[in-house]
Amino acid sequence: MRPAIFPLLPDPGCLLLLLVSWLFNPTRSEITSLDSGNIDDILNNADVALVNFYADWCRFSQMLHPIFEEASNVIKEEYPDKNQVVFARVDCDQHSDIAQRYRISKYPTLKLFRNGMMMKREYRGQRSVTAIADYIRQQKSNPVREVQDLEEISSLDHSRRNIVGYFEQKDSDNYRTFERVANILHDDCVFLSAFGAISKAERFSGDNVIYKPPGENAPDMVYLGSLTNFDLIYAWTQDKCVPLVREITFENGEELTEEGLPFLILFHMKDDLESLEKFQQEVARQLISEKGTINFLHADCDKFRHPLLHIQKTPADCPVIAIDSFRHMYVFPDFNDLSVPGKLKQFVLDLHSGKLHREFHHGPDPTDVAPGQPIQDLASSPPESSFQKLAPSEHRLHCMSQNLEKAEKLSVAGGSVSGSRSFGMERYARGVQLTQASLVYSL
Repeated sequence: MRPAIFPLLPDPGCLLLLLVSWLFNPTRSEITSLDSGNIDDILNNADVALVNFYADWCRFSQMLHPIFEEASNVIKEEYPDKNQVVFARVDCDQHSDIAQRYRISKYPTLKLFRNGMMMKREYRGQRSVTAIADYIRQQKSNPVREVQDLEEISSLDHSRRNIVGYFEQKDSDNYRTFERVANILHDDCVFLSAFGAISKAERFSGDNVIYKPPGENAPDMVYLGSLTNFDLIYAWTQDKCVPLVREITFENGEELTEEGLPFLILFHMKDDLESLEKFQQEVARQLISEKGTINFLHADCDKFRHPLLHIQKTPADCPVIAIDSFRHMYVFPDFNDLSVPGKLKQFVLDLHSGKLHREFHHGPDPTDVAPGQPIQDLASSPPESSFQKLAPSEHRLHCMSQNLEKAEKLSVAGGSVSGSRSFGMERYARGVQLTQASLVYSL
């Protein structure tokens, strides 16, 4: 019999010492408690803030408290200025309005803020003093690489998205705004800068910011707005750095599900770049107005065999397009119809109108039925959601919001399909997470 696999927990003795120290040490660090009256002022004035959203009844929240405080002590020695780094916490039972504002549904959740703006990626590393301190050091490191020769720009990695700023001097409002944007988007783009004589050839009309997209022959794009207008340059840079069609993996699946939008997914073989490019073009052509209502994704057919099997497909059938609404999966009838004007958009609109769900349960609407074909013969039951199971795993050490748990229980008890499960995908996802979870007190 194979031995059971469990996530590693901290040594009980060490954890007990931390808890005792936290409870009885009168000189322990003060973590800033946030409420509706002070949260905006504190976060807006902090260069970097790490916020612990917790619930006192959750034992994993209790376990994190002394670790979080000790990490704060370590970091405050390195960054003593008041607003350089702030460690803060929110009691989500006492301040449910704040938890709702930031869409917190599990405890503890560690969120990073920069000048009041919440970063989309929560902290998912080890819950240890060393790991949390290292994470903050990484966040405080310079996100912009300074080049000493323009030849370095010519030899950039063309598989990455690169943002290059050419400035007369580093001590300028233009560069400070650029650096602030880079702090937020450095996970999505590579940021580089050149100054003075080195950058002069690229500053024929003043300081200049250029986007260099992936690909050997892709043309550069120049930012034409004010370099001191943070909102403007941030919006422009985000549009360039965050692709319209993103890849979903088991590493980022939970993060994507937490955005709360259904998925429109292209399943394709990894080396089938032609189908991916065609999908990207049609999404940009037909669905740009739907960007805030659905996530556009692509997935490796080999890695995601189980979702394909769930819709009665195999990698041999790829490319395949499907919608996962977190209730059911719906298959786009024919990939070859992708470029038919309006076809892909209608597929998405049919999701929003409820037509896909209605037709899968009751057969096509009367206007869509071929003459003489009985409606009831076409009714079917759609496959349940597979990617729903990439939501927070039960193997991660957290507690779900009590309100959310009650809602899920009511949903399942009432027979709602939103409570349906895809157990094959669940096992696959958990297997991947357990393989990666040889961590100490992993999020």
